[in-house]
Amino acid sequence: MIVLIVIAVIAVVIVIWCVSTYNSLVMLRNKTEEAEAGIDAHLQQRYDLVPNLVETVKGYARHESQTLESVIAARNAALNAKGVKDKAEKDDAFTSALKGVFALAESYPELKANANFAELQRQLESIENDILSARKYYNAVAREMNDKIMVFPSSIIASAFRFTKADYIEAESEARSRVEVRF
Repeated sequence: MIVLIVIAVIAVVIVIWCVSTYNSLVMLRNKTEEAEAGIDAHLQQRYDLVPNLVETVKGYARHESQTLESVIAARNAALNAKGVKDKAEKDDAFTSALKGVFALAESYPELKANANFAELQRQLESIENDILSARKYYNAVAREMNDKIMVFPSSIIASAFRFTKADYIEAESEARSRVEVRF
């Protein structure tokens, strides 16, 4: 009789552990999806701001249409990206194209002094900071999810229910290169 009670208690503990582990994996997957959606919301805000920026620059730099068209093309590619890695790659290309607009603005002092341009640039800087924070949060949640999936004994439940590792968002290659400072 005591043996049956011990076996029943062990079975109940195992079932409770399995349910608890499964539930924590589901919650981490949901947090990862929420974090990815947060990044998407900030990116969308940035993509919506860019046409206004481009129109402002067009007024000053009509003959620079190739630069502006490349920004719009990169924006459209980024809007249609699917998956974390594809979105990150397309957004890196968009960021590079956007740098061309700001380089172009350096050639037009009257554009840099334009209040609309300055406000759009300020808004874009604020959004960039929000995107950076959202990416950091996403990577932290992805790490937590990946740890849970890979660590024994929760890896048993993760593999049984086919939980997969979350991809990290990595820095663009330009951001990884060393910055040269010359005086």
